[in-house]
Amino acid sequence: MTVQFHPFSINSGKVNMQVDSDLLESAICNQIKEPIFRLYGWSPACISLGRNQDDSFLDREFLKVNNIDVVRRLTGGRALLHDDEITYSYICPVSYLEHGDHIVSSYKEICNILIDKFKLLGIELDFGGSKKINSKLDYCMSISTGADLCFQNKKLIGSAQCRKNNYILQHGSILYDYNKELLEKVFKEKVDSSSITTIKEINPNLSKDDIINTLSSVA
Repeated sequence: MTVQFHPFSINSGKVNMQVDSDLLESAICNQIKEPIFRLYGWSPACISLGRNQDDSFLDREFLKVNNIDVVRRLTGGRALLHDDEITYSYICPVSYLEHGDHIVSSYKEICNILIDKFKLLGIELDFGGSKKINSKLDYCMSISTGADLCFQNKKLIGSAQCRKNNYILQHGSILYDYNKELLEKVFKEKVDSSSITTIKEINPNLSKDDIINTLSSVA
């Protein structure tokens, strides 16, 4: 089956979340049978909060001074700072997936697409083993679940999912690089770099365009 592909574009956080929402609503309204796959970036840098996440940890003045936006996602989970990354979103009917009714299995089924594409780049990814969640951590990439994608036990891609009217929206952050000092100032907690990795760390010769071009062939 063909994939409805939306090529990479860079937008504000508000626009990115609105596009994901609009694509989901359009899929539902038109009962679209084929998957929708989209790639995007963020400008300016932006914090996305999980659907029900408390935002009291944010220092709004610090974010304003540093030109960092804030948006709320349709999906659950904890906050991310979207900056030097590539983000994907994947929308499909629950019935399109072999195990669409099972949340963890559906995560893995969609993530297997990413695993196959990263193999073409010489990067072998697998699913992270769940770590005990520290409820004090607000930063999503500090928490590993069985649906995350890891390189040598370090988290590279964190994903989140929502469901509406028998359709799934899954989107996720692929870290190209990150600013550890900025993350710690935003989230007011130490970032454990031993549990997180980036494309730049894995293979500094791979450009963002290399990743985007390879993922674009999903279509």
